[in-house]
Amino acid sequence: MLETLNQWDTHLFLFLNGLHAPFLDRVMWFVSGKIQWLPLYLVILGLLIYRFRWRTWWILLGVAVLITMSDQASVHLFKESIQRLRPCHQPCLAGLVHLVNDDCGGMYGFVSSHASNSFAIAVFTGMFFRDRYYWIGILFWATLVGYSRIYLGVHFPGDIIGGAMLGSLLAYGVYRIITQIKALKLNH
Repeated sequence: MLETLNQWDTHLFLFLNGLHAPFLDRVMWFVSGKIQWLPLYLVILGLLIYRFRWRTWWILLGVAVLITMSDQASVHLFKESIQRLRPCHQPCLAGLVHLVNDDCGGMYGFVSSHASNSFAIAVFTGMFFRDRYYWIGILFWATLVGYSRIYLGVHFPGDIIGGAMLGSLLAYGVYRIITQIKALKLNH
């Protein structure tokens, strides 16, 4: 069963990674960056402050805890223990992977930290805003970041799905804790 899933994951990776063009190389490299999204984070911060005023600091504390947990769990609980090679490090895929800017990253790819962190932010903030258009936009962003990692040749689709699930579950857990703490604080 695991071998069959791995084969499907590899075939899907080769298909998606094979859909490349020089212009898209630059776009996906940009999408996969971290600093590039600072304006988006500032917009989200502005929306949080506008909507929640003084309670925003609880949400920001939750974001800090969440991203720390997501990033550390994706590396230490998954990548280092499962040790699934990234596509660009797999000898059987040599010459088949479209690798942008010869940047492969670390040896292991399951789960994707980019996907975990992006979905953590998306789901966590989405649960606070509870707006359909916000959900559509933020989940599109998180999915685009995840896809960029496949496009760049550094993650299998399963790595992205695993990261999205990890980030989403952590976001839900931290959201529940923050809202419970906030409810306790407001009642006293």
